[in-house]
Amino acid sequence: MTVDPRAALDRLIAALEAHYHAVAARHGEDDPAVDDAYDVLADAFEVYDDALGTVHGEATPFYLAEEDEDDDEDDEDDDETEDGIDDEYDADDAEDDDLADSPRA
Repeated sequence: MTVDPRAALDRLIAALEAHYHAVAARHGEDDPAVDDAYDVLADAFEVYDDALGTVHGEATPFYLAEEDEDDDEDDEDDDETEDGIDDEYDADDAEDDDLADSPRA
């Protein structure tokens, strides 16, 4: 069943407004109304994006990041060692730094 992109857009706009109102009226850091509005918004976006692609062969310039709830806390620590230095610095970066520091002929 193909969803009408216009109807999907209307639903997306309504979901954006509902999400805004939930965030603006938030009751504490873990307000379930905000989580619910987030889920409705994500679903409405996917339906709209799929309908747009199916009917018009176009896509939005946005995507929903995949969430891995178990690894969220671990991801923050993966990039830094215990001393707070970024692990992602690699040999290519060192080579670029060496070139930048070398005198130019």
